[in-house]
Amino acid sequence: MQSLEDFLPCFSQMKGHAQVCHSGKEAVKLLLTIHNQNKERFSGTIGQLNQGDAFDASSAATYPYVALVVPPKKLNVDATKAYGAALEPGLYGTTLTRPDLFGAYYEEQIDLLIKHHKSPVMVGESNCPIPIPFMNEASLSSLKPERLWDIANKAALPNLNKIDDAIVDGTLEAAPDKPRPLSLFTAERVDYSLHRLHHYCGTSPEHFQKFILLTNYQRYIDYFITYALEMMKTDKNYTALVEPGDLVVTNADEAKAAVKKRPRHLPQMPAYHLKRPDGNGITFINIGVGPTNARNITDHLAVLRPHCWIMLGHCAGFRRSQRLGDYVLAHGYVRDDHVLDNDVPLWTPIPPIAEMQMALQEAVINVTGLKEADVKTRMRTGTVVSSDNRNWEISPKELFARYNRTRAIALDLESASLATNGFRFRVPYGTLLCVSDKPLHGELKLKGMATQFYTERVHQHLEIGIEAIRLLRERGADLLHSRKLRGFDEPPFR
Repeated sequence: MQSLEDFLPCFSQMKGHAQVCHSGKEAVKLLLTIHNQNKERFSGTIGQLNQGDAFDASSAATYPYVALVVPPKKLNVDATKAYGAALEPGLYGTTLTRPDLFGAYYEEQIDLLIKHHKSPVMVGESNCPIPIPFMNEASLSSLKPERLWDIANKAALPNLNKIDDAIVDGTLEAAPDKPRPLSLFTAERVDYSLHRLHHYCGTSPEHFQKFILLTNYQRYIDYFITYALEMMKTDKNYTALVEPGDLVVTNADEAKAAVKKRPRHLPQMPAYHLKRPDGNGITFINIGVGPTNARNITDHLAVLRPHCWIMLGHCAGFRRSQRLGDYVLAHGYVRDDHVLDNDVPLWTPIPPIAEMQMALQEAVINVTGLKEADVKTRMRTGTVVSSDNRNWEISPKELFARYNRTRAIALDLESASLATNGFRFRVPYGTLLCVSDKPLHGELKLKGMATQFYTERVHQHLEIGIEAIRLLRERGADLLHSRKLRGFDEPPFR
């Protein structure tokens, strides 16, 4: 049994009363209590500022904190899971946020740690203030303009010096007397991304599901809406479709009424969520075009700890034998997009995730009706080049020899960034592209040809992505979280 003295080194990270918890459920209950107290404290802070009262920074709301001591004799690493255990003895700790949103995830991670190490955790308030905009951004509009100066000078605002990915990237140099990180993300980093997701996608973070599809085309989204309405009629596991603007519909009649309520302008990366009560539904996002968009959205999706993300995009086919409408299942990536070169060195291999590859290939067979031997005639598995040059085909002579050496079979703009950030953030990833043109062989995506292609392939392509998610869900999400995505010095939380 751990005593309070075992946790003394973590007290420098905490303030006030802290409590030893012997289960994830007990810990999450306490985290919720602290979170709700912070909400009340936040409301009082806004009132103080509006009334012109002196603002006491010591009364500011602070993030909850959880700590774990792993003695050398209790280093019981479970070989059956890729996460949920500390790899070295010592003290671990992290700030946490939004237990109302992440409660089930926190409970699972804490229960695993307690089970593996036969040690309780300690939960209390940290000494890290919660930036006021992260508590309730909308409430700031109630502040009198003359009081905004008090916020900038006295109250906590987001600190970009602390919002980084040093833990994720393995560059954190923790002091010997400080706890090791318990999670890949600090609470402030998570809150920052939750607000960015709301901004870019137009929906509140609580609607995001654990299986994520990504595309570049709104016409895929249009079909997804039709599919979602049908699924809610035939499958009771699906309970609602949420559109940008947090429009919630549960049937076709509500969907018709919602058309008039849709935002006049879509957000930059509109998200649509086909929800299940367990969170294992589908989030579908139109991320737009280009590797910077791909990196941007996955930087923020990662804090949700999804089970996977899958890219359903279009590509240029490199091989003369490929036909328009053929599929490309990426099992390797040539990173010619440059957006993650500083975070993940180019010499780092980005491996295919076997469970993702198998599900995508089986989904192609199930949806197309092709026999397994015939699948090779309509789907190639190989290396995909991702470029940051949208008009690469204008100078193919300069790139032909370079790309030919890679044995690549197709080129797009986003896949390598999505896969590399999946590897970086320990989120399983997959890419199924559809050949929409073959510039090296004179088959360009001109208007008439493109219209025919979209008519024939969009529905089937999306159905394959949805079928792959069904297979992954039924086989169990735990199988996705592979050790190949985790390093040899990892925080215990997944």
